[in-house]
Amino acid sequence: MEAESITSLSPLIDQADQWGEVLLLLPLLVALEVVLSADNAIALAAISRRLKDPQRQGQALNFGLALALVFRLLLIVAAQWVIDYWPLQLAAALYLFWLAGTSLLARDDDGPPEAGEASEQAPTAAHAPSVTLGSVVATLAVTDLAFSLDSVAAAVAVSDRLWLVMAGGAFGVLALRVTAGLFVRWLAIFQRLEKAGYLAVALVGLRLMLRLIAEDLVPPEWVLLLTVAALFAWGFSRRLEEPGAQLPPAHSPGPLTQGPQATGPELP
Repeated sequence: MEAESITSLSPLIDQADQWGEVLLLLPLLVALEVVLSADNAIALAAISRRLKDPQRQGQALNFGLALALVFRLLLIVAAQWVIDYWPLQLAAALYLFWLAGTSLLARDDDGPPEAGEASEQAPTAAHAPSVTLGSVVATLAVTDLAFSLDSVAAAVAVSDRLWLVMAGGAFGVLALRVTAGLFVRWLAIFQRLEKAGYLAVALVGLRLMLRLIAEDLVPPEWVLLLTVAALFAWGFSRRLEEPGAQLPPAHSPGPLTQGPQATGPELP
């Protein structure tokens, strides 16, 4: 979900005719991007965690989001075509459903640990035999593209200033890089967070699908925001236990293991 998809922002941007007003509005848009891109950020963070090396995870996010920025700008330029070309939106909705479904099913098959169990939890797709940096970068870019389709039409409808919409898209990618980096850390701490994120991904896919087949059933903005907020509240509700905290209590050594026993003088 992106800030541009909040239609209630339209009057603010439409009235921002002067440069000073636009500059005052941009921080608001950036702050909203940070908050509203959480569902996108957690999906990208989980995908990047397919790479075991934290340094390569950062590289994947950098390269993937750089490519995603190019895709976003192209989408904005071709927004009118994107709005009219429903197969592309259908493909994005199906991709988000597939991403959420396969990831959630993989977690269920792996049997993620509950409280009191072993806390070593592999990333959702970390059990794949081989994951390359290039494949992760491509997946990141395609995933952000699918999310962007959810908001590109609304972004152009909010303002007819192409440069402002493109600037908002660029700021959105920068905000996404920051939040995705945070979620990479939080996914290693909170047990339910990844599942909550993929449920939010499925929600975005459902929203795209409803726009195509039954636009009257698309939920209001506040319903979507409250649902995503509830999912993330649940996701942050349980921490993974520290490995050291799960060791059984040490047993007192028995009388035969207290140490070397006193013995009589050695017989010649």
